[in-house]
Amino acid sequence: MPSPTEPHWNYEATVLHIEAIVTRIESGTLDLADVFEQFSTAVESLRQCELFLATKQKQMDLLIETLTDDDAMP
Repeated sequence: MPSPTEPHWNYEATVLHIEAIVTRIESGTLDLADVFEQFSTAVESLRQCELFLATKQKQMDLLIETLTDDDAMP
């Protein structure tokens, strides 16, 4: 799965992928080894989402700071 730093990575698609994994795990049809593998994949995808959101939050904070700085200048 691509990382959030790659141009073709998509937050919404990653969330859908995580939801599909949760559905498969909850179905009870997977072997135990597959459950662990799927869980590991979901955790990695969640980490990617967290990284993406944290990066975007920093970008937003910088933009807001820039706007605030611009408003303070005469």
